Amino acid sequence: MWLRGLCSALALPIAAMLAGTSPASVQAQEDKPLVNLAANAKFGPAPNAPECFTIAVERGDPGSGPSVILARFAPACTAPFHWHTPSETAMIVSGSLQLQMKDGKPLVARRGDFAYLPSHHVHRATCLGAAPCLVFLSADAPFDIHWVDGAGQEISLDAALKGAKSAFPATRKPR
Repeated sequence: MWLRGLCSALALPIAAMLAGTSPASVQAQEDKPLVNLAANAKFGPAPNAPECFTIAVERGDPGSGPSVILARFAPACTAPFHWHTPSETAMIVSGSLQLQMKDGKPLVARRGDFAYLPSHHVHRATCLGAAPCLVFLSADAPFDIHWVDGAGQEISLDAALKGAKSAFPATRKPR
């Protein structure tokens, strides 16, 4: 775990050096107005996440600090119970995303709906219906994912995915 954190912390300065800019100039670029067109989003895999969940970084660097990402859940994609070190905000762009907080009832969030999850808050998400779910996620620190079992103990992604298929089926259909 600490090695992943160290690699994430070094990613921005190394990338800046390779690009011929300093971390300070990269930060200065972050303070400028920015408009990213959705049509130009370049989605790729998210570290330690199911293959059906991809991201496009909109602002910042999720590996080293605060960031905003556009996340795409393929239809039926589930992110089993997990938590993040940073606080996370989510705004649904499209699709029907079932959200469930630990010990809570599942709720279906749709376009325009908003969610805030404090640091270390255990939750899960499933994309319902035949269309992908697009969600803006904002984190106030480096973004990480810690998968947990029913007792709240950290487990591997593979174990979380296996457990999710049998223990936590999607319970609501999109309207």
